[in-house]
Amino acid sequence: MKVGVHPNNLHLFLAGRWDGAFSASDVSFVAYPEGRDSARLLEAGTIDICGTGSTPPILAQANGLDVLYVAASAPRPANGGIVTGPSSNIRDVADLKGARIALLDGSFHTYLLARVLETAGLRLSDVQRVELAPGASLRALGEGEVDAWVAMAPLLDQSLRAGKARLLAPCGDTIPNRSVFWTLRRRELPRGVLEAFIRSLMAFGEAISHQPDEAARLLADEGAGPVDLAAWKKAVETRDWRIVPAGPDIIAEQQAEADTLVRHGDLPDTLTLTDVALVPNVAIA
Repeated sequence: MKVGVHPNNLHLFLAGRWDGAFSASDVSFVAYPEGRDSARLLEAGTIDICGTGSTPPILAQANGLDVLYVAASAPRPANGGIVTGPSSNIRDVADLKGARIALLDGSFHTYLLARVLETAGLRLSDVQRVELAPGASLRALGEGEVDAWVAMAPLLDQSLRAGKARLLAPCGDTIPNRSVFWTLRRRELPRGVLEAFIRSLMAFGEAISHQPDEAARLLADEGAGPVDLAAWKKAVETRDWRIVPAGPDIIAEQQAEADTLVRHGDLPDTLTLTDVALVPNVAIA
């Protein structure tokens, strides 16, 4: 089974570099730079399964792909937030109307931004979304080219600590902000293979939680973003690395996100998520 690996899914990014990871599963790791490319690579057969934020599989299904959810991470309340420059005149969410906001559009950034804007009665159409990578977003914020930035850990924490940004709206419980692990039915992966993948992923999450220094070292050494070792250590130590099999609760969260994107016009039609989870026979430790 070809497992897609990219820097924005830390479970799989680390698995591809960790001695003994997934040794109980027959997998090969296929690296690519950007999680939003996952649907295209799955459709082409370049990879068989992937891990991304919550938004890419929703967009994939909206584009007609036969998405199958396999597993998900624990929620990550500290992994994202919307920030402004330290001396910005933007003081609350309502002030974002008309603002230029840097983000990775089509990722969980879009969903987080939509839900935060809703707290002030705003829509995605009330702001100008600017597609920028995280490092470029921080530079653009500092140079006044954008007014706000949808940031994620650990660059979020590093920027706040250095006084280069001010937190406007933390992720918190605004969205679940999980990683989701998914495939396409057309890949025809046997149930047993997928269940072995889930077990390996669960075991690996446990391994990371017991060896946070090793995980942080690998991430810093691999240059997974313009982030120092101290920031990676904090990110690894504060993250919940547990994995859960896909089930009705995960699908309900995905449905809520799809409904939000419809409300904001990012999805043209209502998307109904039914029969899209493997619901494996895997016990949760």
